Amino acid sequence: MRGTDRQQSSMFSYISAEQRVSRDHPLRAIRVMVDAALSELQAEFEAMYARGGRPSIAPEKLLRVLLLQFLYTVRSERQLMEQLDYNLLFRWFVGLSMDEPVWDVSVFTKNRERLLDAELARSFFNRVVTQARAHGLLSAEHFTVDGTLIEAWAGQKSFQRKQGKAPLPPDDPGNPSINFRGERRGNATHQSTTDPQARLYKKAAGQEAKLCYLGHLLMENRNGLVVNTRLTAADGYAERRAAVAMVEEIPGTKRVTLGADKGYDAKEFVRELRDHQVTPHVAQKPTSAIDRRTSRHSGYWLSQARRQRVEEVFGWLKTVAALRKTRHRGAARVGWIFTLAAAAYNLVRIRNLTALAT
Repeated sequence: MRGTDRQQSSMFSYISAEQRVSRDHPLRAIRVMVDAALSELQAEFEAMYARGGRPSIAPEKLLRVLLLQFLYTVRSERQLMEQLDYNLLFRWFVGLSMDEPVWDVSVFTKNRERLLDAELARSFFNRVVTQARAHGLLSAEHFTVDGTLIEAWAGQKSFQRKQGKAPLPPDDPGNPSINFRGERRGNATHQSTTDPQARLYKKAAGQEAKLCYLGHLLMENRNGLVVNTRLTAADGYAERRAAVAMVEEIPGTKRVTLGADKGYDAKEFVRELRDHQVTPHVAQKPTSAIDRRTSRHSGYWLSQARRQRVEEVFGWLKTVAALRKTRHRGAARVGWIFTLAAAAYNLVRIRNLTALAT
């Protein structure tokens, strides 16, 4: 029998959002991990706010909303607030009741800025890593490092000379037609007026140079979980410097291995790793700093196979978390978002791994 196309919605509902979300929904396991991490950040939350005054948006809710933006590829905060208004799953995850009003996007953005000024992303990330360690999912000996370009929220037209300004073309002062052909442009002489900390850079010959940052990840090789992050200005040495800095933060004194691609095959970098009691499992160039004392072991080739998992992390961050082009300006803000997105990836990965184990 054909059903009736009724248009009038019911005025009252006796089913809560908790009942509407199925027991086996992937977000349930993620919500448990998120709440456990947030419960350990209460002291940091208290230090961010004054004792008196009008209550603001709870920081726990702000962080949950930002995680949803990564998990569901919501392209803007305005659309995020719209989704939060009518999406029952979003309301349940954030902790809003069915009738609770959603914040204006400008109010949300202003409160989100308070989080960006604190080190909450790093603290939250570290607590997610601690949960992964408690589940026995992390390797303590074998790691991989790599970096990727994150395009800045700035256009090529904003990349102008530091000294003096070129006259605006007569066609459209707001969006002028500019011809860069024949002009030498570089970070030493030019700077973006939109995001001054972004740098013009390309990772390989033949690629287009873009205003960007470099995001760096340290991944453990057992299950491909991220254990450390860095965001730096884009230059030819940033990946190696960031790798050494993250290696220094690996806990313990036991010797570890570090896999990396050919871009890290440099004598100075290999020597510095060995000085830190790290075995460099770096892919070899034709003239390589890696000799037979390292490459003859089967563990070296195992690291070469496992290190490719880091590309899966970058792929998730750039497609699902929408970090191919950042929506924020300044290294501090972009780095904050990059670290929180890595925490979101870990949450998904931990949930999948623990679900397979049960």
